[in-house]
Amino acid sequence: MKASQFFISTLKEAPADAEVVSHQLMMRAGMIKRLGAGIYNYMPMGLRVIRKVEAIVREEMNRAGAVELLMPAVQPAELWQETGRFEKMGPELLRVKDRHGRDFIIQPTSEEVITDIARQELRSYKQLPRNFYQIQTKFRDERRPRFGIMRGREFTMKDAYSFDRDVAAATLSYQGMFAAYQRIFDRFGLQYRAVAADTGAIGGELSHEFQVIADTGEDAIVYCPDSDYAANIELAEALASTGARADALQALALTPTPGQATCEAVAAMLGLPLTQTVKSLVLASDQLDPHGAIVKSTVWLLLLRGDHELNEVKAGKIEGLKSGFRFATHAEIDEYFGCKPGYLGPIQTLKPVKVIADRSVALMSDFVCGANTADHHFTGANWGRDLPEPDLVADLRNVVAGDASPDGKGLLAIQRGIEVGHVFLLGTKYSKDMNATFLDENGKPQFLVMGCYGIGVTRILGAAIEQNHDARGIIWPESIAPFSVVICPIGMDRSEEVKAAAHKLHDDLLLLGVDVLLDDRGERPGAMFADWELVGLPHRVVLSDRGLKEGQVEYQGRRDAEATKLPLTELLAHLKAKLEL
Repeated sequence: MKASQFFISTLKEAPADAEVVSHQLMMRAGMIKRLGAGIYNYMPMGLRVIRKVEAIVREEMNRAGAVELLMPAVQPAELWQETGRFEKMGPELLRVKDRHGRDFIIQPTSEEVITDIARQELRSYKQLPRNFYQIQTKFRDERRPRFGIMRGREFTMKDAYSFDRDVAAATLSYQGMFAAYQRIFDRFGLQYRAVAADTGAIGGELSHEFQVIADTGEDAIVYCPDSDYAANIELAEALASTGARADALQALALTPTPGQATCEAVAAMLGLPLTQTVKSLVLASDQLDPHGAIVKSTVWLLLLRGDHELNEVKAGKIEGLKSGFRFATHAEIDEYFGCKPGYLGPIQTLKPVKVIADRSVALMSDFVCGANTADHHFTGANWGRDLPEPDLVADLRNVVAGDASPDGKGLLAIQRGIEVGHVFLLGTKYSKDMNATFLDENGKPQFLVMGCYGIGVTRILGAAIEQNHDARGIIWPESIAPFSVVICPIGMDRSEEVKAAAHKLHDDLLLLGVDVLLDDRGERPGAMFADWELVGLPHRVVLSDRGLKEGQVEYQGRRDAEATKLPLTELLAHLKAKLEL
């Protein structure tokens, strides 16, 4: 490809609204152009990367036995009403009406449509297992789209769906997709972790996220350096201490703590470690009538150690909170505790509440907690003596670095990651809702057992850049770079020798199947080099009149600190070795 025939549009400065590195560099490199909030045009340079990503995904999905199809981006609401997701998904689901007033949605994912296909086409056990996939545009109406394509509203995703006769067979399909994902991410050339994950709104029985490691990632990944254990922080179990609760040594005392409404402030004032304090979080769960009005509310008091944070996903798995919960209102807190937040505690509440203690709190003695009196806390509080044992002891908190690994093989560490892939073993969640059945060997109908598997195709670009960049710009992994080699001729318009050598190298590389770009724009060397360092092409060859007279050229890999001079006669062999041709 000749640069004069391509479209190159680089910027010296990123737009002011570009927040993260990937957004800034993609805008500066001319890979995307903003059309609206969370909606981008993918310009030719960016589209080449997307096509490289898609090609790898398609090859590995086909290799794994999945069959490609394409489902509409606009889908009838009736299918989503069958599963209840038309209402449950909330405002992220973009709902539209056609000219006849019929409801449609712009797909954020396609479980309903693929299940509709399956219930019509997969009628016998002899047709199973089956796996369909698509690479298609999705839309999720994010409340606050940000970070460029990392958290956009419109994006491209590969979504696959497996159908099996039972859980054992579905688990094999899941394992096959898991292995395919490992091959895909290995081929992308990215550092990643596959971590156990919560099934979330999609539902199901088994789930793993594929996280690209990056310091700017939104997700916290928990792993054990001494084993294969890895999970996202929502799922990672915080083990209880192996020791027994210590005996009470202090008397309960109502202690003034004027103006100190946080555990940190109270601990500092009393000269105690933060680990001796207990924080109180008040939740409420509501029973609703058929019209959505609250019939009854139950108030819950969750207790965590002062240095720990609530894991809301874990809280949502507690019986009584599974159907949903909210943080209590100020009116409810006043009714049950008679005090403002910051001084709440489990001792002497005005009305009974359900008390759930985190595992670490259940083992504490002589602890500090709110006294349900403004500007006061209890010190020397002890279970059994000063307050009843909790109604329930549960894992409520986020793990922290240094906690014991749940597999018993070391201590946990935490790093940041960007979720770019997710695999779910769904079970019969959707097939039951949509009555998708097949006939077994005995002619009896059975529900199809499903799995679903997604990769954020366009999100891969942002994640790759967040992981691979420097002060000069992007550093693309070889497999997904828009071009592999850029030829930079200096003074090409003034030297026939430079022009001829550049064109010959370009043509030779094309014959080898290399994605090569010849910069024939006539730019000054500094501007030319800056453009390609910004765009991040893996290999650069510089041809100059002086160098050719000496029989030499300059080669520089994008990660190299400086250029290397090579004999012109050895250049092609050098590039073939670098490109592993």
